Amino acid sequence: MASVLSRGTLFPPELTNEMFNMVSGKSSLAALSGQKPIPFNGATMFTFNFDKEVDVLGENSAKSNGGVTVEPVTIKPIKVEYGTRISDEFKYGNEEVQLQYLQAFAEGFAKKVARGIDIMAMHGMNPRSGLMATEIIGNNHFDYKVTQKVTQSNLTNADEDVEAAIALVQANEDDVTGMAMAPAFRSQLAALTDSDGRRLYPELGWGAAPSNIKGLPISVNSTVHKAIAAAETIDQMIVGNFRDYFRWGFAKEIPIEVIEYGNPDNDADAGDLKGHNQVYLRGEAYIGWAILRPEAFARVVANPS
Repeated sequence: MASVLSRGTLFPPELTNEMFNMVSGKSSLAALSGQKPIPFNGATMFTFNFDKEVDVLGENSAKSNGGVTVEPVTIKPIKVEYGTRISDEFKYGNEEVQLQYLQAFAEGFAKKVARGIDIMAMHGMNPRSGLMATEIIGNNHFDYKVTQKVTQSNLTNADEDVEAAIALVQANEDDVTGMAMAPAFRSQLAALTDSDGRRLYPELGWGAAPSNIKGLPISVNSTVHKAIAAAETIDQMIVGNFRDYFRWGFAKEIPIEVIEYGNPDNDADAGDLKGHNQVYLRGEAYIGWAILRPEAFARVVANPS
């Protein structure tokens, strides 16, 4: 058997590093937070909210207590997996052939992990089923924690909705470092014109997705506009201080399992792997995140049609 598989059940290090880069580029939350994936087995972080302003002191003046509220936020890793059947020529190929298979699988897996981070952390959903993963994710998602929101009343006022959401964040004396928006909301902004019929945001035209608008980092992603059945509202945009108050990470060791026998995907129609000259590649990742200060964010939402 080629040496790629003899290294154990982990992606080769060069593929692992490449996966991190792809996830950072395709997850809106990862891109806007500016955090690099970090290894962890669960961690507790502390937020410090200073209650008062600094005090001016004269010579020999008495010092007073400013006060601070310390709140712990726990990041608990969640296991996600993705698997697929491929021809068993992978198993018998040389190292170059195996690396080609692993490269293709790593790219696809990274894209799904990136989307999964957004869907789970924004909406609390299981990305595959589209259902709330209440027992696993709980209330650790933007749709629950971020209660500051602007409800759209008119599609022609999308820019005013953005300003209103930003005002909610800044009212708490928080910075706005980024905005994640759904493609439909991007289209609404792109359609806005001034009194002379000129586009207000020409950089968004024709489906373009620039990295910033008016100096504000943005990310356009279909993961923003997700909703389960009977949802009261649907996210159009999330804005706030992603840089300082959203944290995420996943373990550096990304296991890949090569399964040669049985029916690992529980697909009765597909049958036994050996009987169809197939093997099964399964990737797993442990992902965690934390919204450290929910009031540093706001959402623009729409009522379901």
